[in-house]
Amino acid sequence: MKTVLLPCGQAVAALGMGTWHMGESPQRRADELATLRLGLDLGCTLIDTAEMYGEGLAETLVGEAVKGRRDEAFIVSKVYPHNASQGGAVAACERSLRRLGTDRIDLYLLHWRGGVPLAETLQAFEALQRAGKIRHYGVSNLDVDDMAELWALPGGQGVQTNQLLYNLTRRGIEWDLLPWMRARRLPVMAYSPIEQSRLLRHSGLRKFAQRHGMTPAQAALAWLLAPGDVIAIPKTTHPERLRENLAAAATALSATQRTELDALFAPPTCASALEML
Repeated sequence: MKTVLLPCGQAVAALGMGTWHMGESPQRRADELATLRLGLDLGCTLIDTAEMYGEGLAETLVGEAVKGRRDEAFIVSKVYPHNASQGGAVAACERSLRRLGTDRIDLYLLHWRGGVPLAETLQAFEALQRAGKIRHYGVSNLDVDDMAELWALPGGQGVQTNQLLYNLTRRGIEWDLLPWMRARRLPVMAYSPIEQSRLLRHSGLRKFAQRHGMTPAQAALAWLLAPGDVIAIPKTTHPERLRENLAAAATALSATQRTELDALFAPPTCASALEML
């Protein structure tokens, strides 16, 4: 598995597994568990979840999937903004740990910015880190001004990633946020990397993939992974789709192919508001 280096020096899988909306259907539970466990078998060891996902149901599913294999997994979870106060984040993390059936979260993120001052959230994250409840911390859905503010705060430079909506059709971060992060060697964790499957139906991408002997999903994921500092976390509950996604980590796009994709999905020409789902 291709890896991405976090600022702390830890290498993590460049292709992880998302869990939004997982754990919510008893009928799908067996397939979801089987897919997550297969991912671990195949080296897709980064699993992303959040207390928001099914109000804890996704975390419970992840805990069941990694039971007996906890040391194989790199678990990412996220705290609600309204729980991100000094005391609230500690309590929320404890609840997440119980649902996950573990004694630590590998990477704990602020899900998006809310009313709690960033300085207070950082204090909570540092306290959790000192207590061994989390190994690393980061943020999600923060734009460049928020990141600059965060970076200047005590503990702000301990952030390990910014999880963002980023894919071929959502390239706005390339104008200012992505260069800002790259200057600080801070990787992006890209959620909805195939635009919740809508990219799979894009006629131009389908033709591109056919010409180059890959699937649309593989082309979209390989494009994200090509620079070496982006982690993609597609969600699937189907083992065959998981195997298809994993092949993207071994797919190298040429400069010509990347130029073709730029023609299909133009990079930004000006600053724009940060997109979120």
